[in-house]
Amino acid sequence: MDFDHIYADYLDDEAVGEIQSLEQETGKRILAFYSPPIAADLSNEQLTRLKKLEERLCVRLVAYDTH
Repeated sequence: MDFDHIYADYLDDEAVGEIQSLEQETGKRILAFYSPPIAADLSNEQLTRLKKLEERLCVRLVAYDTH
């Protein structure tokens, strides 16, 4: 997998390589966060809209607070 440094420019090539190695070893996609995200508290209406968008786009969406 090619790693895009745009959002994680603090990871050097060695760190990226370690993550990719672990991905290959486990066969799993690994997400790296600088700090753990806090799940957003969505209203029922917002959650319904998020789920509908997931279904339409065939992706998994995660909403988290940015503060």
